[in-house]
Amino acid sequence: MNARTALSPTPGGGAGFPQVLSMRRRAAVIHRLLKGRLATALPAAMRAADLDMWVLLCQEDNLDPVFASLIPMDTWCPILQMLVFVTQPDGTVEGINLCGTDTHDLYRHPYTGQIEREQWPLLQQLVTEKNPRRIGVNIGAVAWAGGGLTHNLYQQLMAHLPDPYGERLVSAEPAAVLLLSTLTEDELQIYEHVVEVAHAVIAEIYSRQVIVPGVTTVHDLVWAYWQRCTDLGFTLGFKPSFRLLRSDAQRARYGVDDLVVRPGDGIHCDVGLTYLRLNSDHQQVAYVLSPGEEEAPAGLQVLMAAANQLQDIYMGEFRLGLTGNELLANILARARREGVPNPRIYSHNVGFFVHEPGPLIGLPWEQERCEGRGDVMLRYNQCFTMELSVTAPAPEWGDQEVRLGLEEVVAFTQEGVRPLHGRQTNFYLI
Repeated sequence: MNARTALSPTPGGGAGFPQVLSMRRRAAVIHRLLKGRLATALPAAMRAADLDMWVLLCQEDNLDPVFASLIPMDTWCPILQMLVFVTQPDGTVEGINLCGTDTHDLYRHPYTGQIEREQWPLLQQLVTEKNPRRIGVNIGAVAWAGGGLTHNLYQQLMAHLPDPYGERLVSAEPAAVLLLSTLTEDELQIYEHVVEVAHAVIAEIYSRQVIVPGVTTVHDLVWAYWQRCTDLGFTLGFKPSFRLLRSDAQRARYGVDDLVVRPGDGIHCDVGLTYLRLNSDHQQVAYVLSPGEEEAPAGLQVLMAAANQLQDIYMGEFRLGLTGNELLANILARARREGVPNPRIYSHNVGFFVHEPGPLIGLPWEQERCEGRGDVMLRYNQCFTMELSVTAPAPEWGDQEVRLGLEEVVAFTQEGVRPLHGRQTNFYLI
Protein backbone atom coordinates (compact mmCIF):
# COMPACT_ATOMS: atom_id res chain seq x y z
CA MET A 1 0.00 0.00 0.00
CA ASN A 2 1.48 3.29 -1.04
CA ALA A 3 -0.05 6.46 0.38
CA ARG A 4 1.43 8.47 -2.49
CA THR A 5 -1.41 7.11 -4.64
CA ALA A 6 -4.03 9.88 -4.72
CA LEU A 7 -7.47 9.14 -3.24
CA SER A 8 -10.59 11.14 -3.89
CA PRO A 9 -11.59 13.26 -0.86
CA THR A 10 -15.26 12.96 -1.86
CA PRO A 11 -17.14 9.65 -1.43
CA GLY A 12 -18.07 8.31 -4.83
CA GLY A 13 -16.54 11.39 -6.42
CA GLY A 14 -13.40 9.86 -7.90
CA ALA A 15 -11.56 6.72 -8.84
CA GLY A 16 -9.97 6.11 -5.46
CA PHE A 17 -12.72 6.25 -2.85
CA PRO A 18 -15.45 3.57 -2.76
CA GLN A 19 -19.08 4.56 -2.98
CA VAL A 20 -20.68 5.32 0.39
CA LEU A 21 -24.41 4.74 0.68
CA SER A 22 -26.85 7.55 1.46
CA MET A 23 -28.74 7.37 4.75
CA ARG A 24 -31.91 6.31 2.94
CA ARG A 25 -30.11 3.45 1.19
CA ARG A 26 -28.44 2.43 4.45
CA ALA A 27 -31.85 2.07 6.09
CA ALA A 28 -33.06 -0.10 3.20
CA VAL A 29 -29.96 -2.34 3.31
CA ILE A 30 -30.19 -2.77 7.09
CA HIS A 31 -33.88 -3.69 6.77
CA ARG A 32 -33.15 -6.29 4.09
CA LEU A 33 -30.29 -7.83 6.05
CA LEU A 34 -32.38 -7.91 9.22
CA LYS A 35 -35.18 -9.84 7.50
CA GLY A 36 -32.66 -12.48 6.47
CA ARG A 37 -31.20 -12.60 9.98
CA LEU A 38 -34.63 -13.11 11.52
CA ALA A 39 -35.35 -15.99 9.13
CA THR A 40 -32.09 -17.89 9.71
CA ALA A 41 -29.78 -16.72 12.52
CA LEU A 42 -32.50 -16.08 15.10
CA PRO A 43 -34.18 -19.51 14.92
CA ALA A 44 -30.76 -21.19 14.98
CA ALA A 45 -29.76 -19.24 18.09
CA MET A 46 -33.00 -20.03 19.94
CA ARG A 47 -32.80 -23.69 18.92
CA ALA A 48 -29.20 -23.99 20.16
CA ALA A 49 -30.16 -22.37 23.48
CA ASP A 50 -33.36 -24.48 23.77
CA LEU A 51 -35.60 -21.43 24.18
CA ASP A 52 -39.34 -21.62 23.62
CA MET A 53 -39.67 -17.89 24.17
CA TRP A 54 -37.26 -14.96 24.32
CA VAL A 55 -38.45 -11.75 25.99
CA LEU A 56 -36.53 -8.53 25.30
CA LEU A 57 -37.34 -5.65 27.64
CA CYS A 58 -35.68 -2.24 27.75
CA GLN A 59 -36.41 1.48 27.84
CA GLU A 60 -36.01 4.14 25.21
CA ASP A 61 -32.75 5.73 26.36
CA ASN A 62 -31.18 2.47 27.53
CA LEU A 63 -31.70 -0.04 24.73
CA ASP A 64 -30.74 -3.67 25.23
CA PRO A 65 -27.89 -4.55 22.80
CA VAL A 66 -29.86 -7.46 21.32
CA PHE A 67 -32.98 -5.33 20.93
CA ALA A 68 -31.01 -2.55 19.22
CA SER A 69 -29.69 -5.03 16.66
CA LEU A 70 -33.19 -6.25 15.77
CA ILE A 71 -35.04 -3.03 14.95
CA PRO A 72 -34.99 -0.91 11.80
CA MET A 73 -32.57 1.97 11.43
CA ASP A 74 -35.38 4.45 10.67
CA THR A 75 -37.49 4.18 13.81
CA TRP A 76 -37.98 5.67 17.25
CA CYS A 77 -38.22 3.73 20.52
CA PRO A 78 -40.64 5.40 22.95
CA ILE A 79 -40.98 4.49 26.64
CA LEU A 80 -41.06 0.73 27.43
CA GLN A 81 -39.79 -1.66 24.77
CA MET A 82 -41.23 -5.19 24.55
CA LEU A 83 -40.16 -7.61 21.83
CA VAL A 84 -41.07 -11.29 22.20
CA PHE A 85 -39.91 -14.23 20.09
CA VAL A 86 -41.82 -17.52 20.17
CA THR A 87 -40.59 -20.82 18.74
CA GLN A 88 -43.27 -22.39 16.56
CA PRO A 89 -43.92 -26.17 16.21
CA ASP A 90 -42.26 -26.17 12.76
CA GLY A 91 -39.07 -24.61 14.15
CA THR A 92 -39.68 -21.13 12.80
CA VAL A 93 -39.79 -18.16 15.15
CA GLU A 94 -42.57 -15.61 15.39
CA GLY A 95 -41.61 -12.09 16.47
CA ILE A 96 -44.22 -10.06 18.33
CA ASN A 97 -43.84 -6.35 19.07
CA LEU A 98 -45.78 -5.16 22.14
CA CYS A 99 -44.60 -1.55 22.18
CA GLY A 100 -44.82 1.74 20.32
CA THR A 101 -41.68 1.25 18.25
CA ASP A 102 -42.46 1.10 14.54
CA THR A 103 -40.75 -2.09 13.36
CA HIS A 104 -42.34 -1.88 9.90
CA ASP A 105 -43.07 -5.37 8.52
CA LEU A 106 -40.55 -7.26 10.65
CA TYR A 107 -42.87 -8.41 13.45
CA ARG A 108 -46.51 -8.90 14.26
CA HIS A 109 -47.59 -5.70 15.96
CA PRO A 110 -50.84 -6.20 17.93
CA TYR A 111 -50.27 -3.14 20.13
CA THR A 112 -48.99 0.21 18.90
CA GLY A 113 -49.45 2.34 21.99
CA GLN A 114 -46.96 3.63 24.52
CA ILE A 115 -48.71 3.00 27.85
CA GLU A 116 -46.90 0.62 30.18
CA ARG A 117 -49.99 -0.42 32.16
CA GLU A 118 -51.49 -1.67 28.90
CA GLN A 119 -48.37 -3.51 27.76
CA TRP A 120 -47.83 -5.79 30.76
CA PRO A 121 -51.27 -7.50 30.53
CA LEU A 122 -50.60 -8.20 26.85
CA LEU A 123 -47.32 -9.89 27.76
CA GLN A 124 -49.10 -11.89 30.50
CA GLN A 125 -51.71 -13.03 28.00
CA LEU A 126 -49.09 -14.03 25.43
CA VAL A 127 -47.07 -16.05 27.94
CA THR A 128 -50.15 -17.85 29.22
CA GLU A 129 -51.34 -18.61 25.70
CA LYS A 130 -47.99 -20.00 24.50
CA ASN A 131 -47.15 -21.80 27.77
CA PRO A 132 -43.35 -21.87 27.17
CA ARG A 133 -41.12 -24.33 29.04
CA ARG A 134 -38.06 -22.06 28.93
CA ILE A 135 -38.28 -18.27 28.72
CA GLY A 136 -35.02 -16.54 27.87
CA VAL A 137 -34.18 -13.13 29.32
CA ASN A 138 -30.97 -11.17 28.89
CA ILE A 139 -29.20 -11.71 32.20
CA GLY A 140 -25.86 -12.92 30.85
CA ALA A 141 -22.82 -13.08 33.14
CA VAL A 142 -19.96 -13.40 30.61
CA ALA A 143 -20.90 -11.47 27.49
CA TRP A 144 -22.13 -7.98 28.33
CA ALA A 145 -24.05 -7.98 25.03
CA GLY A 146 -26.23 -10.73 26.50
CA GLY A 147 -26.89 -8.95 29.81
CA GLY A 148 -29.03 -5.98 28.81
CA LEU A 149 -32.03 -6.56 31.11
CA THR A 150 -31.96 -4.01 33.92
CA HIS A 151 -32.65 -4.97 37.53
CA ASN A 152 -35.71 -2.70 37.53
CA LEU A 153 -37.31 -4.35 34.50
CA TYR A 154 -36.41 -7.83 35.78
CA GLN A 155 -38.30 -7.06 38.98
CA GLN A 156 -41.28 -5.73 37.02
CA LEU A 157 -41.29 -8.82 34.82
CA MET A 158 -41.28 -11.12 37.84
CA ALA A 159 -44.13 -9.12 39.41
CA HIS A 160 -46.27 -9.36 36.29
CA LEU A 161 -45.64 -12.98 35.26
CA PRO A 162 -48.36 -15.36 36.43
CA ASP A 163 -47.35 -18.57 38.21
CA PRO A 164 -45.43 -20.71 37.35
CA TYR A 165 -43.71 -18.73 34.60
CA GLY A 166 -41.32 -16.79 36.82
CA GLU A 167 -39.65 -20.10 37.64
CA ARG A 168 -39.16 -20.78 33.93
CA LEU A 169 -36.93 -17.78 33.27
CA VAL A 170 -33.43 -18.70 32.10
CA SER A 171 -30.47 -16.71 30.85
CA ALA A 172 -30.64 -16.14 27.10
CA GLU A 173 -26.89 -15.48 26.97
CA PRO A 174 -26.11 -18.54 24.77
CA ALA A 175 -28.70 -17.38 22.24
CA ALA A 176 -27.46 -13.78 22.39
CA VAL A 177 -23.86 -14.84 21.82
CA LEU A 178 -24.75 -16.95 18.79
CA LEU A 179 -27.13 -14.39 17.31
CA LEU A 180 -24.82 -11.40 17.70
CA SER A 181 -21.58 -13.12 16.69
CA THR A 182 -22.84 -15.05 13.64
CA LEU A 183 -23.34 -13.24 10.33
CA THR A 184 -25.43 -14.31 7.36
CA GLU A 185 -23.87 -14.67 3.92
CA ASP A 186 -25.48 -11.39 2.85
CA GLU A 187 -24.04 -9.64 5.90
CA LEU A 188 -20.56 -10.97 5.15
CA GLN A 189 -20.82 -9.52 1.65
CA ILE A 190 -21.85 -6.13 3.03
CA TYR A 191 -19.05 -6.35 5.62
CA GLU A 192 -16.55 -6.50 2.74
CA HIS A 193 -17.88 -3.12 1.61
CA VAL A 194 -17.66 -1.69 5.13
CA VAL A 195 -14.02 -2.77 5.46
CA GLU A 196 -13.20 -1.44 1.99
CA VAL A 197 -14.49 1.98 3.05
CA ALA A 198 -12.63 1.75 6.38
CA HIS A 199 -9.38 1.02 4.53
CA ALA A 200 -10.00 3.98 2.23
CA VAL A 201 -10.40 6.35 5.18
CA ILE A 202 -7.08 5.16 6.65
CA ALA A 203 -5.40 5.63 3.27
CA GLU A 204 -6.64 9.21 3.14
CA ILE A 205 -5.24 9.95 6.57
CA TYR A 206 -1.91 8.34 5.63
CA SER A 207 -1.39 10.71 2.71
CA ARG A 208 -0.08 14.18 1.90
CA GLN A 209 -3.69 15.30 1.75
CA VAL A 210 -3.60 15.21 5.56
CA ILE A 211 0.04 14.91 6.65
CA VAL A 212 2.59 17.69 6.24
CA PRO A 213 5.85 16.32 7.66
CA GLY A 214 7.30 18.65 10.25
CA VAL A 215 3.91 20.29 10.89
CA THR A 216 1.21 17.65 11.46
CA THR A 217 0.99 16.00 14.89
CA VAL A 218 -0.47 12.65 15.86
CA HIS A 219 -3.23 14.60 17.64
CA ASP A 220 -4.06 16.22 14.29
CA LEU A 221 -4.44 12.74 12.81
CA VAL A 222 -6.90 11.72 15.52
CA TRP A 223 -9.12 14.69 14.73
CA ALA A 224 -8.71 14.28 10.96
CA TYR A 225 -9.90 10.66 11.17
CA TRP A 226 -12.76 11.59 13.48
CA GLN A 227 -13.87 14.44 11.22
CA ARG A 228 -13.69 12.33 8.07
CA CYS A 229 -15.88 9.64 9.62
CA THR A 230 -18.38 12.27 10.76
CA ASP A 231 -18.47 13.84 7.30
CA LEU A 232 -19.27 10.43 5.82
CA GLY A 233 -22.08 9.81 8.30
CA PHE A 234 -20.27 7.16 10.35
CA THR A 235 -19.98 6.89 14.09
CA LEU A 236 -16.72 5.82 15.73
CA GLY A 237 -16.34 2.32 17.09
CA PHE A 238 -13.97 3.80 19.70
CA LYS A 239 -11.72 6.82 20.12
CA PRO A 240 -9.08 6.72 17.35
CA SER A 241 -5.43 6.43 18.30
CA PHE A 242 -2.28 7.41 16.39
CA ARG A 243 1.27 7.10 17.72
CA LEU A 244 4.77 7.53 16.40
CA LEU A 245 7.16 4.63 15.74
CA ARG A 246 10.39 6.55 16.24
CA SER A 247 14.06 5.69 16.58
CA ASP A 248 15.81 6.47 19.86
CA ALA A 249 18.12 8.83 17.96
CA GLN A 250 15.14 10.73 16.55
CA ARG A 251 13.52 10.84 19.98
CA ALA A 252 16.71 12.19 21.57
CA ARG A 253 16.93 14.86 18.87
CA TYR A 254 13.37 16.17 19.23
CA GLY A 255 12.51 15.22 22.82
CA VAL A 256 10.30 12.54 24.30
CA ASP A 257 7.25 14.83 24.29
CA ASP A 258 7.47 15.72 20.60
CA LEU A 259 4.36 14.56 18.71
CA VAL A 260 5.12 16.10 15.31
CA VAL A 261 5.25 13.64 12.41
CA ARG A 262 8.73 13.94 10.90
CA PRO A 263 10.75 12.30 8.08
CA GLY A 264 12.14 8.99 9.31
CA ASP A 265 9.14 8.31 11.57
CA GLY A 266 6.72 5.45 11.41
CA ILE A 267 3.06 6.03 12.29
CA HIS A 268 0.79 3.42 13.86
CA CYS A 269 -3.00 3.76 14.04
CA ASP A 270 -5.70 1.91 15.93
CA VAL A 271 -9.01 3.07 14.46
CA GLY A 272 -12.53 1.84 13.79
CA LEU A 273 -15.83 3.09 12.42
CA THR A 274 -19.43 1.91 12.43
CA TYR A 275 -21.27 1.80 9.10
CA LEU A 276 -24.37 -0.26 8.23
CA ARG A 277 -24.30 -1.42 11.88
CA LEU A 278 -20.98 -3.22 11.32
CA ASN A 279 -17.72 -2.21 12.96
CA SER A 280 -14.25 -1.97 11.52
CA ASP A 281 -11.19 -2.22 13.76
CA HIS A 282 -7.77 -1.74 12.17
CA GLN A 283 -4.16 -1.18 13.05
CA GLN A 284 -2.03 -0.15 10.09
CA VAL A 285 1.33 1.55 9.74
CA ALA A 286 2.90 4.23 7.58
CA TYR A 287 6.44 5.51 7.09
CA VAL A 288 7.50 9.09 6.36
CA LEU A 289 10.31 9.07 3.81
CA SER A 290 13.47 10.99 4.53
CA PRO A 291 15.21 12.81 1.64
CA GLY A 292 16.70 10.21 -0.70
CA GLU A 293 14.59 7.33 0.63
CA GLU A 294 12.20 5.43 -1.61
CA GLU A 295 11.15 2.71 0.83
CA ALA A 296 10.87 2.12 4.55
CA PRO A 297 14.09 0.88 6.21
CA ALA A 298 14.81 -2.78 5.50
CA GLY A 299 14.59 -3.65 9.20
CA LEU A 300 11.03 -2.34 9.39
CA GLN A 301 10.13 -4.24 6.23
CA VAL A 302 11.47 -7.43 7.83
CA LEU A 303 9.17 -6.76 10.79
CA MET A 304 6.24 -6.33 8.41
CA ALA A 305 7.06 -9.67 6.80
CA ALA A 306 7.21 -11.32 10.23
CA ALA A 307 3.83 -9.85 11.16
CA ASN A 308 2.39 -11.15 7.89
CA GLN A 309 3.86 -14.58 8.67
CA LEU A 310 2.12 -14.50 12.05
CA GLN A 311 -1.11 -13.54 10.27
CA ASP A 312 -0.74 -16.58 8.01
CA ILE A 313 -0.30 -18.82 11.05
CA TYR A 314 -3.27 -17.19 12.77
CA MET A 315 -5.55 -17.80 9.77
CA GLY A 316 -4.32 -21.36 9.37
CA GLU A 317 -5.19 -22.48 12.89
CA PHE A 318 -8.95 -21.83 12.98
CA ARG A 319 -11.03 -24.97 13.50
CA LEU A 320 -14.76 -25.25 14.15
CA GLY A 321 -15.48 -25.90 17.82
CA LEU A 322 -12.17 -24.72 19.24
CA THR A 323 -12.39 -22.24 22.08
CA GLY A 324 -10.63 -18.91 21.94
CA ASN A 325 -8.16 -20.16 24.55
CA GLU A 326 -7.35 -23.30 22.55
CA LEU A 327 -6.85 -21.26 19.41
CA LEU A 328 -4.54 -18.84 21.23
CA ALA A 329 -2.35 -21.69 22.47
CA ASN A 330 -2.19 -23.32 19.02
CA ILE A 331 -1.26 -20.08 17.22
CA LEU A 332 1.47 -19.13 19.68
CA ALA A 333 2.96 -22.64 19.78
CA ARG A 334 3.21 -22.80 16.00
CA ALA A 335 4.53 -19.24 15.71
CA ARG A 336 7.33 -20.01 18.16
CA ARG A 337 8.20 -23.22 16.35
CA GLU A 338 8.43 -21.32 13.06
CA GLY A 339 10.67 -18.61 14.51
CA VAL A 340 8.29 -15.63 14.57
CA PRO A 341 10.01 -13.00 16.75
CA ASN A 342 8.16 -12.42 20.04
CA PRO A 343 4.62 -13.14 18.79
CA ARG A 344 1.62 -11.80 20.68
CA ILE A 345 -2.07 -12.38 19.90
CA TYR A 346 -4.90 -10.26 21.27
CA SER A 347 -7.80 -10.94 18.93
CA HIS A 348 -11.51 -10.60 19.46
CA ASN A 349 -14.85 -11.13 17.78
CA VAL A 350 -16.06 -8.12 15.79
CA GLY A 351 -19.18 -7.30 13.82
CA PHE A 352 -22.22 -5.67 15.38
CA PHE A 353 -19.98 -4.84 18.35
CA VAL A 354 -16.29 -4.02 18.53
CA HIS A 355 -15.22 -6.44 21.27
CA GLU A 356 -18.16 -8.80 21.74
CA PRO A 357 -19.65 -11.34 22.07
CA GLY A 358 -17.85 -14.27 20.39
CA PRO A 359 -14.61 -16.05 21.37
CA LEU A 360 -11.78 -13.96 22.82
CA ILE A 361 -8.34 -14.99 21.58
CA GLY A 362 -5.86 -13.52 24.04
CA LEU A 363 -5.39 -10.07 25.54
CA PRO A 364 -2.32 -7.80 25.41
CA TRP A 365 -1.63 -8.65 29.05
CA GLU A 366 -2.83 -12.27 28.91
CA GLN A 367 -1.20 -14.77 26.55
CA GLU A 368 -2.23 -18.00 28.23
CA ARG A 369 -5.91 -18.12 29.18
CA CYS A 370 -8.80 -15.65 29.23
CA GLU A 371 -11.46 -16.89 31.65
CA GLY A 372 -15.04 -16.81 30.46
CA ARG A 373 -14.90 -15.09 27.09
CA GLY A 374 -11.91 -17.19 26.06
CA ASP A 375 -13.96 -20.35 26.66
CA VAL A 376 -16.53 -19.45 23.97
CA MET A 377 -16.35 -21.79 20.96
CA LEU A 378 -15.70 -20.89 17.33
CA ARG A 379 -18.63 -21.02 14.91
CA TYR A 380 -18.77 -20.53 11.19
CA ASN A 381 -19.58 -17.07 9.82
CA GLN A 382 -17.99 -15.27 12.75
CA CYS A 383 -15.63 -12.36 12.16
CA PHE A 384 -12.56 -11.43 14.16
CA THR A 385 -9.85 -8.85 14.37
CA MET A 386 -6.59 -10.47 13.35
CA GLU A 387 -4.90 -8.35 16.02
CA LEU A 388 -1.30 -9.26 16.79
CA SER A 389 2.27 -8.02 17.03
CA VAL A 390 5.90 -9.01 16.59
CA THR A 391 9.00 -7.47 18.15
CA ALA A 392 12.58 -7.51 16.83
CA PRO A 393 15.66 -5.27 16.53
CA ALA A 394 15.78 -2.74 13.67
CA PRO A 395 19.41 -2.48 12.42
CA GLU A 396 18.87 0.97 10.88
CA TRP A 397 17.73 2.22 14.27
CA GLY A 398 20.82 0.96 16.14
CA ASP A 399 19.29 -2.47 16.78
CA GLN A 400 16.55 -0.82 18.80
CA GLU A 401 13.73 -3.22 19.68
CA VAL A 402 10.65 -2.29 17.67
CA ARG A 403 7.20 -3.70 18.25
CA LEU A 404 5.00 -3.73 15.15
CA GLY A 405 1.28 -4.29 15.63
CA LEU A 406 -1.22 -4.98 12.85
CA GLU A 407 -4.96 -5.55 12.91
CA GLU A 408 -7.33 -6.60 10.13
CA VAL A 409 -10.91 -7.89 10.03
CA VAL A 410 -11.18 -11.53 8.96
CA ALA A 411 -14.11 -13.91 8.41
CA PHE A 412 -14.19 -17.57 9.50
CA THR A 413 -16.40 -19.63 7.16
CA GLN A 414 -16.54 -23.24 6.00
CA GLU A 415 -13.88 -22.33 3.41
CA GLY A 416 -11.48 -21.18 6.13
CA VAL A 417 -10.34 -17.74 7.24
CA ARG A 418 -9.98 -14.81 4.87
CA PRO A 419 -9.30 -11.11 5.37
CA LEU A 420 -12.21 -8.88 4.42
CA HIS A 421 -10.86 -6.63 1.65
CA GLY A 422 -7.26 -7.75 1.97
CA ARG A 423 -4.53 -6.90 4.46
CA GLN A 424 -1.52 -4.63 4.71
CA THR A 425 1.75 -6.11 3.43
CA ASN A 426 3.76 -2.92 2.83
CA PHE A 427 4.08 0.39 4.63
CA TYR A 428 2.06 3.35 3.46
CA LEU A 429 4.74 5.76 2.22
CA ILE A 430 4.39 9.47 2.86
